[in-house]
Amino acid sequence: MKPRILYVITRAEMGGGQTHVADLMDGFRHFMDVHLVTGERGYLTEAAEAMGAGVHVIPSLVHPMNPIKDTAATMALASRFGRLRPALVHAHTSKAGLLARMAAAVRGTPSVFTAHTWCFAEGTSKLWHAIGTPLERAASRLCRKIITVSEANRALAIEQGIPAGKIQTVHNGIADSPERAVPESDSGPIRILMAARFVRQKDHATLLKAAATLNRPVEVLLAGDGPLRGSMERLAAELGVGASLRFLGDRRDVNRLLASAHIFALPSRWEGFPISILEAMRAGLPVIASDVGGVREAVTASTGFVVKPGDDGDFAEKLGALVQSPELRGRLGRAARISYERNFTRKTMIERTLAVYRESVAASRNPVPEGWPS
Repeated sequence: MKPRILYVITRAEMGGGQTHVADLMDGFRHFMDVHLVTGERGYLTEAAEAMGAGVHVIPSLVHPMNPIKDTAATMALASRFGRLRPALVHAHTSKAGLLARMAAAVRGTPSVFTAHTWCFAEGTSKLWHAIGTPLERAASRLCRKIITVSEANRALAIEQGIPAGKIQTVHNGIADSPERAVPESDSGPIRILMAARFVRQKDHATLLKAAATLNRPVEVLLAGDGPLRGSMERLAAELGVGASLRFLGDRRDVNRLLASAHIFALPSRWEGFPISILEAMRAGLPVIASDVGGVREAVTASTGFVVKPGDDGDFAEKLGALVQSPELRGRLGRAARISYERNFTRKTMIERTLAVYRESVAASRNPVPEGWPS
């Protein structure tokens, strides 16, 4: 019988954390009995059901802080853990991480937590920083291991008093795709792709302002949706670049869009370790992105440019260099693909995560479950 593992996350919508969980589930389902616990139905529950994983929806497991719902969710998680008797619980995102670790401790079940970002990272509210930081310190004592998706996130956690010995960096990794870009192509307008929600964090305005400075025809593809889309459409009209922009909305064919592009851009104000950058590197695209979070651990001088967040002038200068030089785009794109193959495949991520699982289960008072991968 396969050992059972439960993945816990609040939201099931399309997002970097959810894509990461789906990749883990798909990678481990071949030798583990994989289950998903979440607070809603959506992209992730559909993906889990398509791969034959168990799906458990707990409506009280919500993202916003709510003492009544949080208590109910913790009790429901403890009950579910007791009934399913997993060998390991792997929690993702801050709220699910706190509640699942408490519930697992109550049941004596070993747990692992992946911090895609931290409550004390840039971009979080002052209230959540004040409340969440001591909670994270306390919760760190309830789990066997904490996985950070970048060395930058690991260093930040240690600064805030999370025990260094419990933290292991495992960079995100993604499955390969046959679709490839040809960034050195120089016929027609140069396509610049940004795939991100229209929220303050992603800072679409920096890309739009840079596009207004370019002196050759470009086509800027903006995949995603969100509350700031309307304001960005108005800004594009004000800058006079509306004709070169295409607002594509939410898309499930991002791989195809990447293959049609010449450059990938992500001028975020803050990040953890963006999967969208890895997808671009997998396609063989040069990347221009803000120097935030763990971005520099993927985007190096040989694969693209990192720019100080909010520096419109530097972003425009670097983007202009990529637009003007097919040789530069091709060289950086080829190096990006090689870096993906060496460092950011799903196989590599699964192997490194499995090592964390083994250590966590071995350190448990429970016997190593039958069928546990050696």
